[in-house]
Amino acid sequence: MQNNVLILDFGSQYTQLIARRVRELNIYCEIHPYNKIPADISKFKAVILSGSPNSVRGENVLHPDLNGIRNKKPLLAVCYGAQYLAHFSGGEVAPSNTREYGRANLSFVENDVFFDTISEGSQVWMSHSDTIKSLPTNAKLLASTHDVKNAAYKIEGEQTYAIQFHPEVYHSTDGKKILENFLVNIAKVEQNWTPDSFVDETVSKLKTKLGNDKVVLGLSGGVDSSVAAMLLHKAIGANLYCIFVNNGLLRKDEFKNVLKQYEGMGLNVKGVDASDRFLNALAGQSDPEEKRKTIGRVFIEVFDDEANLIENVKWLAQGTIYPDVIESVSATGGPSATIKSHHNVGGLPDFMKLKVVEPLKALFKDEVRRVGASMNMDKALLGRHPFPGPGLAIRILGDITAEKVRILQDVDAVFINGLKSAGLYDKVWQAGAILLPVNSVGVMGDERTYEKVVALRAVESTDGMTADWVNLPYEFLQKTSNAIINKVKGVNRVVYDISSKPPATIEWE
Repeated sequence: MQNNVLILDFGSQYTQLIARRVRELNIYCEIHPYNKIPADISKFKAVILSGSPNSVRGENVLHPDLNGIRNKKPLLAVCYGAQYLAHFSGGEVAPSNTREYGRANLSFVENDVFFDTISEGSQVWMSHSDTIKSLPTNAKLLASTHDVKNAAYKIEGEQTYAIQFHPEVYHSTDGKKILENFLVNIAKVEQNWTPDSFVDETVSKLKTKLGNDKVVLGLSGGVDSSVAAMLLHKAIGANLYCIFVNNGLLRKDEFKNVLKQYEGMGLNVKGVDASDRFLNALAGQSDPEEKRKTIGRVFIEVFDDEANLIENVKWLAQGTIYPDVIESVSATGGPSATIKSHHNVGGLPDFMKLKVVEPLKALFKDEVRRVGASMNMDKALLGRHPFPGPGLAIRILGDITAEKVRILQDVDAVFINGLKSAGLYDKVWQAGAILLPVNSVGVMGDERTYEKVVALRAVESTDGMTADWVNLPYEFLQKTSNAIINKVKGVNRVVYDISSKPPATIEWE
């Protein structure tokens, strides 16, 4: 790919959103930490500097080496990037009298290709505590808001532009158009990155990389591993060996249903039921991270046993996607703050001796779906809700038992099937039930009960980085609650989770 955009990450919570907006313009981009700029930047047609929680005035200022970029590549500096250019190029950055956060409107817009078709009054999103008091040397003011005079500027004689606001967030009404003006009209980047082009290029690269080697892939029944499998199948055909492991923590009847689903896809799939092995290893464990690590360890053991039955396997394929990769590296070059350990990323034990191939590691979740659609994959499979790698183990708060798994599988089946019957499933990004580690008093048939509480969770999102709870109809919730309590033995109370991400996470563990 010689038509790329380089995004330098200074630790902003919005950096992934910049990448998503660029991709929406059919332009390929990559995120790299600010202090790990690729040695060869010839393939990049433009560079974007992200925002940051840091201050350019602080002791630990994030100081990139822009010698190979500034005045050599079209450069867009966002928020911290704009302050950085000002602070170190003859301007002044100082604390703002009031924290500049939230919606603002452009009160002045210069007639410039950067703001083509964008006029005064356009809403932008501010998120900073410092402000640019004076512009850097040779800078020209391009835009202001009522509270921020130096909201946008450019450097005369360079293709260098800077904005104090965040064009990547939803609340910047014309943000995508601003990015398009910079990338297409100024940097002359071609908009030729499409699902079809990704499939063609990826399959070609896989053929070259893998040759006649055998590859083993762990299928989960989800979108990511299934699309990865189809790409590999196109590239190496019968040399792809797929293994679907039942860890005993899948949804009700999912093991047999998923195997049946793959029958018509031409994939070489082997199903392995290791339910007892996983449940035995999890006995007595309550800590969420310990449960994840145990499931990961046993999965590797089971997978290794099966892989060893295939002669001369050289590669392990994984359905790792771009957010997994980004979240494994921070803007300061070390491990990012771990919210939850990822199921796919994190290396393999030495005894497996396999090289790793990850066909989807450049894609966001919605892009994975579009790639799958371009290969004519089943819409039901591509529209399947995300499901965590550790399965129901992280939806059972506390220790895991076969009885708790049975209860949650039954509850989940009522909820998910109900969403499908009501025509709500495709309007929800992810849904599931959580078994809480508490009992509550109830009354059934004039008798006192003391049984489990379950929480239902349904969210809408694009890629899981942020999510809002779904306002499901009261009638649906009423019907679902009654069905769960009447049909699932051991449950006498149902609650609905109305927390958004952030501050909550989608899963409870």
